Amino acid sequence: MDYEEFLKNKAQLSGNFGFDPVFMPEMMFDFQRNITEWAIRKGRAAIFADTGLGKTLMQLVVAENIVRKTNGNVLILTPLAVAFQFIKEADKIGMDIHHSKDGAIKGKITVTNYERLHHFDHNDFDGVILDESSILKNFDGAIKTNITEFMKKIKFRYLSTATPSPNDFIELGTSSEALGYLGYMDMLSRYFSNRENTSKPQDIGTKWDLKPHAKDAFFRWVNSWSMSIKKPSDIGYSDEKYILPELIKNHHIVENEAPLVVDGQAEMFNVPARRMSEVSAEAKATIEKRCEKAAYLAHGKTSVYWTNLNQESGLLNAMDKEAVEIKGSMHIDKKEEILLAFADGDIERIITKPKMTSFGLNWQHCNHTTYFPTWSYEQMYQAIRRFWRFGQTRPVTVDFVYSDGQKRVLETLEAKTQKAVELQQRLNDNLHGFVEPNIKKKKRN
Repeated sequence: MDYEEFLKNKAQLSGNFGFDPVFMPEMMFDFQRNITEWAIRKGRAAIFADTGLGKTLMQLVVAENIVRKTNGNVLILTPLAVAFQFIKEADKIGMDIHHSKDGAIKGKITVTNYERLHHFDHNDFDGVILDESSILKNFDGAIKTNITEFMKKIKFRYLSTATPSPNDFIELGTSSEALGYLGYMDMLSRYFSNRENTSKPQDIGTKWDLKPHAKDAFFRWVNSWSMSIKKPSDIGYSDEKYILPELIKNHHIVENEAPLVVDGQAEMFNVPARRMSEVSAEAKATIEKRCEKAAYLAHGKTSVYWTNLNQESGLLNAMDKEAVEIKGSMHIDKKEEILLAFADGDIERIITKPKMTSFGLNWQHCNHTTYFPTWSYEQMYQAIRRFWRFGQTRPVTVDFVYSDGQKRVLETLEAKTQKAVELQQRLNDNLHGFVEPNIKKKKRN
């Protein structure tokens, strides 16, 4: 190996592990075809495509290509109730796909929920596709570890999600590691500096900063194994059929008149919450008022109540007799039954939590929602995008309901929104970038 080759290997840019496409349906748009062909040739890739851009179709075509090329099996993992959307989409292009709840393999392409992965053996598959891969952060450590370990043992690997979380660099690192590229700890040591001498995963993005001289190289490296797109024009195609309707954000502030109790101590004055414990106390003190406001705003509409606490969910269920509550303790089949009924228009309103059902579902039939904000930008983004997505024909109204003491939560979400925009721009700026080594010829001495 000469020195130039050595430097190129050190750049950690991914090669191709796939093959030339052998199947491409005519119904695909040009930009979808572009992304899908790239992904098939990569063999191990992440597709960061925004909601409504056709990730389901692209993933199905990738799976079909693996089957036709290898005659092997492919497993597609999805969030709750999303497997049925894959089946409907597959019917449009004449693909054979089977939904399995117990590990039984009835055809070459199997789709199942993340929660059912333990029924399957990685030795049975040549390809695995993770739909809405960002949802992995919502699972406990054991499930998350099982998923990533399962994926690492399969030849062709794909991740798909709307957008990486702003400032959540651990997601990019774990995605790279699952795909077989640079591990997240190696990623940190190469591109980041540590402000507080800690390597705890929960500190990444807060105590780790991109090295100033490594910023462009980092985003080019990410783009060597991923494709990021918010709209077709990001990769040179027309946005004509992908113009979103208006998004209306209404802010409804309820006043907390009762003395706030934080960590067992009564506060003399109610001021905007700053610490997590204060935010939690503020949320609990205003549950009834916030639920009353949300029920009033959703009355008579097809809508979704997004809650965070069991008490909020139960209270809304008591206030709105026509709404159906989805509980975490429910059997997975019951949750899917409710979600499918809502998608089919058989239920007017549902009460749910973002961490359970905000990923992957298509709810363009609904254009109203009420949302109790938390610190999580991604949960808010994904919840809104269930309705405000390409294919929606009406303006979408989001009614944020929060107490006067929770204003800092909204300020934080606005800041994270801006960071998400900046992250997307950096990814787009370095799309298909390549880190060229800077080589200077010198005398041996």
